Amino acid sequence: MTTLEEHIQAHGAAVLSYATRVTGDRYLAEDVVQETWLRAWRNLERLTEDRGSVRAWLIRVTHNLAVDMHRSRRARPEEVELVDHALETLTPVSTPCEEVETRMVVGAVLENLSARHRRAVVEVYFADRTASSAAVALGVPPGTVKSRVHNALRTLREAFPQPLAETA
Repeated sequence: MTTLEEHIQAHGAAVLSYATRVTGDRYLAEDVVQETWLRAWRNLERLTEDRGSVRAWLIRVTHNLAVDMHRSRRARPEEVELVDHALETLTPVSTPCEEVETRMVVGAVLENLSARHRRAVVEVYFADRTASSAAVALGVPPGTVKSRVHNALRTLREAFPQPLAETA
């Protein structure tokens, strides 16, 4: 009895070539060929030349798998790569109008804070400084910066409560 490895060596290039021609996509063809070899392995005892051409059987299985894959892809929505979708959702595109509106809203919100709290928030969140570097810039101890930022955020939460999530 011939082993699967011997069949792969004898017919592998022809099967991959045929799958590539049928699918038009090298990577999709490799998926089809992998499934073809799995089916060949499951039917190894029947893959003998005295029962018919092994290559013809492999090509027929490859053809059927490629057609089935094509039909199933047509029945489903088009697949998109996760990376592209993730980048679209993680990288918001804002227009200049939206940026101006955001600056106006943030400016108005910050006006509700005392001057000390506002400067601490601006140094930590807008200048992107650590509490220690913000403390140096403001001339106060790091603990004071942390306290001011904490109190400022509490004041903002009380003044602008989060709306309840809409239910569908």
